[in-house]
Amino acid sequence: MTGHLSPRSDVYSFGVVLLELLTGRKSLDKSRRAREQNLTDWALPLMKEKKKLLDIVDPRLEDDYPIKGLQKAAMRSYHCLNRNPKARPLMRDIVDSLEPLLVPDHEKSTFTDTREKSNASI
Repeated sequence: MTGHLSPRSDVYSFGVVLLELLTGRKSLDKSRRAREQNLTDWALPLMKEKKKLLDIVDPRLEDDYPIKGLQKAAMRSYHCLNRNPKARPLMRDIVDSLEPLLVPDHEKSTFTDTREKSNASI
C-alpha cells in the first residue's frame, strides 16, 4: 500500500466494505483473537475455497441468502482486495457484476408487502 488515494485504492476500500457486509464483522476488531483481528487477513485465505466460504458468512443471516449470490459477491470482494492495485477491477466493472445480484423490483414489493402485513398484526 502506498498511502496514496486513487481509484484503485477506492476499489480496495469497497472490497473491505463488501467483506464487512458478508461477514458482519468490522475491518479491524481488537476484541478477537490475534489472527482474526484484521478482517482481510482472516477472510482472504478462507475465500479461496468454496467449501470454506460459508465459514465467513455472518451467522445472523441464518442461511437466508442465495448461495450463488454469496459466491459472486465474495469473489468480487476477493478481486477488489488484490494486493496488486493494477490487478483490481475497475469500479464500473464491479457495479456491472453486482447489479444482477439485486432483488428484482417485483420481489422487493412482495417482501415489503409481507413485512407490512406481519407488522400490522403486532
